[in-house]
Amino acid sequence: MTIETRLAELGVTLPDAPAPAANYVPFVVTGNHVHVSGQISAGPDGQIRGKLGADMTVEAGAAAAKACAISLLAQLKRALDGDLTRLVRVVKLVGFVNSTPDFTDQPKVINGASDFLVAALGDAGRHARSAVSAASLPFGVAVEIEAIFEIR
Repeated sequence: MTIETRLAELGVTLPDAPAPAANYVPFVVTGNHVHVSGQISAGPDGQIRGKLGADMTVEAGAAAAKACAISLLAQLKRALDGDLTRLVRVVKLVGFVNSTPDFTDQPKVINGASDFLVAALGDAGRHARSAVSAASLPFGVAVEIEAIFEIR
């Protein structure tokens, strides 16, 4: 089963890869790795904004993290000229959660991305990970996630 077929089964269509918002590139391919710049939480209706521990639930934060993972795969697809069959595995995610100082469930929020990647990619979606708090994120979004992928 291809990745695109599995995504379709999950009800996900990859969007066009978002353009960078500043002076950086969306990804760098080096050797057999693709480093994807941080993808902010956004969906078909626009940016997903909020602060965990204040005006957003863990479940809504996890949905925002899933949106980041979808954008990560869209960037990866662009980096691979549309050929996701070249993906070997997700190596690492670094997730940033816009949260209050007393909020401690950052891992549960970033699970939204991790769970989605495993559902979409199987064992190739299992990865090393960091989930950290941020006092604020660009545009007031709830989550930002960067990734490293191994490719062939």
